[in-house]
Amino acid sequence: MRFVLQRVLSASVEAEGEIKGKIGKGYLLFVGVSNEDNKEIADKMIEKVSHLRIFEDENGKVNLSIDKVDGEILVISQFTLYADCKKGNRPSFQQAGSPDYAEELYEYILLRCGELFKNTQKGVFGADMKVSLVNDGPFTLILDSEQML
Repeated sequence: MRFVLQRVLSASVEAEGEIKGKIGKGYLLFVGVSNEDNKEIADKMIEKVSHLRIFEDENGKVNLSIDKVDGEILVISQFTLYADCKKGNRPSFQQAGSPDYAEELYEYILLRCGELFKNTQKGVFGADMKVSLVNDGPFTLILDSEQML
């Protein structure tokens, strides 16, 4: 499982000509799923995200987690996080999870995020989406379950 996490001042996602999710201060989380992933891996990844201390405290040090700043989260499915660009100029996506399996895990991640975060918003699985954000920092992290677990 791969996450790209961006600390944002605001973010929104549009699909089919309308806003589907919108948040203020918090995280924009892009989620990539492989067929080797499962709910246990998802739980560990989400737990890590919920405890990361990457918001500034009163002294300007990155020392606060999202719950300490009353932050929100926008979760977007993004199979392209499993792009393999080693050969040629056209990426291969064979490492990405099958659509049905990836959607099942994405829905599970949304459920768990809904339990942990103040406000959880989402994109539309498999849709062409337009994502807008104001990156705070910028502060972007890449979390890969193969490197973390």
